[in-house]
Order: sequence, then C-alpha cells, then structure tokens
Amino acid sequence: MSNKLMMAALALLLLVACNEPAKETSLASLGASEQNVEIVNKVYEHFNNHNWSAMASLYSNPAEFKDPAFGLEAVQQTREEIAAKYQEMGEMFPDIKDEVVKVYPSGANHVVVEFVSSGSAPDGTKWSLPICTIFTVENGLITKDYTYYNNTPEE
Repeated sequence: MSNKLMMAALALLLLVACNEPAKETSLASLGASEQNVEIVNKVYEHFNNHNWSAMASLYSNPAEFKDPAFGLEAVQQTREEIAAKYQEMGEMFPDIKDEVVKVYPSGANHVVVEFVSSGSAPDGTKWSLPICTIFTVENGLITKDYTYYNNTPEE
C-alpha cells in the first residue's frame, strides 16, 4: 500500500472516529447525576431543619448504611429506623447541623459529599466533626449511605 493511500485511509478513520455520535448513556448519566445531587442536597436541607421524617422519605425502604456508629459491617435500616435514629440524635444535640463543604457527583448513581457536622454536647461543649458520605441513588431514592469519619476521641 502506498504512503498516500495509507495516509488517506488513516485520515478517513480519524474523521469517522471524531464524528461518532455521543453515547446516550453518558447523557443519561449526566441527567441522573444532576437529579441525584438534588436528592442528596434535600437530605442536608431536611437534616438542618430537623425534619427527620422528610429526610427518611428520601431513602429506599430499607436502605443500606455503613457508619462507624453501627460497627464495621453495613446494616439495613427502614425509613422508620432512620427517622428514629436522627430524632434521637436531634434530642441529644438540639443545635446539630451539617455544613456541606463540597459535593462530588460520580457516575450515574453516586454522589460523594464532604461536610462538617457540628453542635453542642449536653454539657454545653461545642463539637465539630468532618465527615464524608458516599450516597448511591437508584430510581430517585437513596439505596446506600456509606459514611466515614474518625469516631476516636482526641487525646
């Protein structure tokens, strides 16, 4: 094959490759990602308003949680259990709030959130805890909530 013919074939391949239509899955992922970010943002809105039942309604029933408070293994929680857990937390720390630092959409089904939770202990001591949560959202509901933080007291 001559150099001219080889160059023409290569140019044709490049032209075809560059004009390939965008994959629909990437466009669908973008839409799903935006919707998922909105759902996750509502979690923090309801949390900061201490509207635990509204927050729990954003989760599948049951949803899977991984949280140092539950131990090392993932656990299933119903919406009622989610609302009760946060109701108890709100009673223990009446001024608890979460300040979102950054939201990182990841693919079609995941949203990672970096935030700082803060409040006052019953003795009036102020506390602040940096946390990272990986949410999995499927069909408009949070199915997994994997939360990571250091729950070891400082010495």
